[in-house]
Amino acid sequence: MAKFNTLRCPTCRTIVLAGSEDFPFCSDRCRVIDLGKWASGGYVISSPIHDPELLDELEGLRDRGQASSGRGSQDER
Repeated sequence: MAKFNTLRCPTCRTIVLAGSEDFPFCSDRCRVIDLGKWASGGYVISSPIHDPELLDELEGLRDRGQASSGRGSQDER
């Protein structure tokens, strides 16, 4: 008996065969809906960042942004 590789469409949950043209989606419509969710920020990575080097870099960027906004208010005076 042949076993078919299947998956459910991430958008509408319809069963999709692995050989389908739009795999892993059931149609181009579902593919575009999924892309729209990514583009609008509907999907996010919710796990915290645990890499100390990356955290230091992000804090440096944040501090630089606050310093530049502070300078702008002094220039206006």
